[in-house]
Amino acid sequence: MSHTNATPSTPETQSARRLGDPLVLGLSVGFILGFLALSLYDIDMVAGGIASGFAWTASTLGSYFQLLLLLTFLVAMGLAFSPVASARIGNLDRPELSTFKWLSIIMCTLLAGGGVFFAAGEPIYHFVVTPPAFETEAGTPEAVAGALAQSFMHWGFLAWAVLGSLTAVVLAHAHYVKGQPLQPRTLLMPVLGERLVKGWLGGVVDALCVIAVVAGTVGPIGFLATQVSFGLHELFGVSEGYGTQLLILVALGAVYVTSAMTGIHRGIQVLSRFNVFLALAIAAVIFLFGPTQFLVNAFTRGFGEYLTSFFTMATMTAQTAPDWWMQWWTVFFFAWFIGYGPLMAIFVARISRGRTIRQMILAVAVMAPIATTVWFTLLGGSGIHYQLTGAIDLAAALNDFQFDVATLTVAQALPGGPLMALAILLLTTIFVATTGDSMSYAISVVGSGHDEPNVLVRAFWGIAMALMAAVLLYMGAGQISALQQFIVITAIPVSLVLLPSLWTGPQAAIAMAQEQGLLAAHRASSPES
Repeated sequence: MSHTNATPSTPETQSARRLGDPLVLGLSVGFILGFLALSLYDIDMVAGGIASGFAWTASTLGSYFQLLLLLTFLVAMGLAFSPVASARIGNLDRPELSTFKWLSIIMCTLLAGGGVFFAAGEPIYHFVVTPPAFETEAGTPEAVAGALAQSFMHWGFLAWAVLGSLTAVVLAHAHYVKGQPLQPRTLLMPVLGERLVKGWLGGVVDALCVIAVVAGTVGPIGFLATQVSFGLHELFGVSEGYGTQLLILVALGAVYVTSAMTGIHRGIQVLSRFNVFLALAIAAVIFLFGPTQFLVNAFTRGFGEYLTSFFTMATMTAQTAPDWWMQWWTVFFFAWFIGYGPLMAIFVARISRGRTIRQMILAVAVMAPIATTVWFTLLGGSGIHYQLTGAIDLAAALNDFQFDVATLTVAQALPGGPLMALAILLLTTIFVATTGDSMSYAISVVGSGHDEPNVLVRAFWGIAMALMAAVLLYMGAGQISALQQFIVITAIPVSLVLLPSLWTGPQAAIAMAQEQGLLAAHRASSPES
């Protein structure tokens, strides 16, 4: 019953479908090569230029990014609890994936960055440096709730909603009902019209979204190599040099490229399921054998503080908080999520066939964020406990933003010490691999415009991101930081692609409900009728 693209198949279109849109490919590959060439030519010029652009974007457009995330969440919640949310995605009566598989892919793909680098370090950082929304004295028991609440704000409802709620509804309707391509440009069709979007403008839009995701994914891949090499050095005395990092990149690349090539129903699903079981096992050990009472109290108070201070934290601007703080925390994270938005929406729409709109929005924008807050409490809350009791001292490392040190230090302080550290290193590696495979797949989907992109194209993107990480690491971890800052700049055009979904999302949902006869049935069963 599913709708396929109605474009006639000619040798030219088959070739284009195989290799992808040449404009998208040319611009995105051109960006990678240009960034690397300029970095090799003058590393300081590139880093300085990006730092200036980053600072300007954060101070000028930070509030706009925050409002976009807040409105996306509020509109998505309104939509999820409306009658039209019973409409099913992709014209299927039953879901393609079981609920567990579906939720595990969503969790692993979207949580990766947080699960890897910030779950341990960020809550401790906000504990030793009080966030501007709170007035508690840093490092005291009173500061625990605010520290967790601030972390929940960055990785909670707003962050997840922009990654695949309204935009995924627009794409699902456009692709599965109207036969339009699974590409970011499709999000602009209701606003700019089909003729304009199908031309070169659409190619530029797709390329900008691909560039944002490449910038956002190469960062975690590169940082993972430094984190794992640091971990192996601490645990086994392995050399921490570039050679070790390169071997880690090769191994990681091999895993996620293989996974991306085998597709959603095989590699991506297997990795995600394994990671969810491993995460549940680690969570159980921390909860049962760690500071259980402290964690329960910390989560209860932290989540309560998150809900009561929700709007205060969500709408805090550079006028009410220090510039540097907004720039490196709230605005940086929100821009990162915006950069991922269109491609994550493609991925969520693709794996949610047969689900209702309500199930999809609640899974992405409510259930996943709550699971994230639990994970942050287990790792970060344990870290705060050990910091509070003096078992560890991460204040100096975190003031230098050394989050790789934080994760391993907390892991070693947990019950089972070195074994737990090894398990968390494995978990972080697979978390990054699940982002690498799903983004290689999603970028390939963008290039081809349909949901079965060529296997070699998937492999190309996976290898390209690993190679880019390898070159940047060779130049020094500072270049990976520069690339991370660059995502804040790419969030400007990408945010304009996401913006129309605030009204086209509900419109697409209403259209789906009408097509499936749900509105007529709802009117017939309402008391007034």
